[in-house]
Amino acid sequence: MKRLVILGGGESGVGAAMLGKLKKYNVFLSDCGKIKDNYKEVLINNEIEWEDGGHTESEILTADLVVKSPGIPDHVSIVQKLYYATIPVVSEIEFAALHTTANIIGITGSNGKTTTTMMVYHILKQAGLDVAIGGNIGESFAEQVLKKTANYVLELSSFQLDGIKKFRPNIAVITNITPDHLDRYDYKFEDYIASKFRIIKNQTSDDYLLYDCDDEVITTYINSHQIQSTLVPFSLSKIGTYGTYLEQNNIIIEFNNRDTIMPISNLALEGKHNVKNAMAAATVAHLMKIRKATIRESLEGFQGAEHRLEQVLTINKVKYVNDSKATNVNATYYALESMKVPTVWIVGGVDKGNDYSSLFPFVNEKVKAIICLGKDNDALIDTFGNMVDVIIETQLMSEAVKIAYKITAAGEAVLLSPACASFDLFESYEDRGKQFKSAVRKL
Repeated sequence: MKRLVILGGGESGVGAAMLGKLKKYNVFLSDCGKIKDNYKEVLINNEIEWEDGGHTESEILTADLVVKSPGIPDHVSIVQKLYYATIPVVSEIEFAALHTTANIIGITGSNGKTTTTMMVYHILKQAGLDVAIGGNIGESFAEQVLKKTANYVLELSSFQLDGIKKFRPNIAVITNITPDHLDRYDYKFEDYIASKFRIIKNQTSDDYLLYDCDDEVITTYINSHQIQSTLVPFSLSKIGTYGTYLEQNNIIIEFNNRDTIMPISNLALEGKHNVKNAMAAATVAHLMKIRKATIRESLEGFQGAEHRLEQVLTINKVKYVNDSKATNVNATYYALESMKVPTVWIVGGVDKGNDYSSLFPFVNEKVKAIICLGKDNDALIDTFGNMVDVIIETQLMSEAVKIAYKITAAGEAVLLSPACASFDLFESYEDRGKQFKSAVRKL
C-alpha cells in the first residue's frame, strides 16, 4: 500500500486525505499549527492518522507521495527535505485531477476569479448540467471528486497552480494579472505571471484558453510564448471577428457563429469588471453549448459573491458596501471605480508592498474620508493624508463602522475595500467581511 502524506490540515488537506483513503492509500496528515475541531472530527470519523502542532519527520519522509497545502511555501524546512529526498510533492488540485475524468473548467487571475467561477457554475446549474464548484472556493476539489460529478468549475490560485504537474483543464480562463502575492515569488512579477499561466501547462489545441486581451500583461506573455491552447479572447474595447466583445453595449460572441448574448444593462452586477466577468462566463457557457437564452437569464439573475461589492444595508439613506475580498490594489480600483456617490473608505491590513497610485483619481474625486483599519497604517497615511480632509486610524471593525456612521450624510456611501490582506487583525477576509456586516447591522 502506497503511503500518502498530507501537509496541512485545512480544507484542501482534509479533502485530499479523504480521497486518498478512498483510493486505498496509507494516509497520514501533518500540520505544524492547530487543526480546527471540525476538520479533526472528519479525520477521526474517517480513521485517518494525523498530528498537529509540528511535523514528525520520520513519518513524513517515508512518503511515496506528498500533497502540500497551497498555504505552505516551498522554502520551509520539511518541504526542502522532501525535495532533497526526491519524494514527489504536488498540490491537492493535481492529486484530485488524477482521480477523475470529468470535464474541468479552471479559472484563475488576480481579480475576478471568484465572481467568474460562481457565474459559470450558476449558468451550468441553470442549464441542468451535473456540475460542482470547488478549488479555492467552497469545498476542496478532492472532496468534490469523491462525489463523482460530470463537470467541475474550479477557482484556482497561483499557489494551487504552483503544485501541478499533469493537471489539464478542458477550458481555462485568465481574468487578469496584476501584482499580488509577490512576497511568495521573491518580489519578481514575472514569476507570479508564469505561475498563473501554469493553468495551460498541459493544454493542447483541443483545449481552450479564454483571456482578457485588454490586459497588457496577459497579451505580452501570450505573444512571447508558444501557446498550444486554442485562444479565445474577450474585450471591452476591441471589436473583432473572433472571441467575445461589446457592440453597441451588447455582449457578442463570435466563435464558429455569431451570437448576441445580452445587453450589459441587463446584468445583475454593476461595474466594468463585472461586464468582463460576465463575458468570460458567457464564453465558457457558449463553448459548453449552453443555449444563449439560458446564459442571458442566468446572468440577469446572478447576485454575486459574498464579500465582493456586497450591498449590506442602507441606513439613513447611506449605503454600506462590503468588499472585504479586495485584498489587493487592483480589486479596490474596481470598487472605487464603481462608486457613484461621496464615499467613506475603510482600508488597510497587511500591506504587500502596495503601489496605491492608480487609486489617486478616485480618491480625489469620490472619497470624502478614509478610515485606516490595520496595525500599521503609516503607508496609507503617508500616501493619502494630503488627499482627504479626514483620515482616522483604528484597530476595531466596530469602531470603524461607528466612525463612518457619524461622518456620512444622506446620499453617501461607506465602502470596506481594504486593498490589503486581513491577517493582522482578522482570521481571513471572510472574517473581516462578516465583522463589517455585523457592525453595520448593529447601528
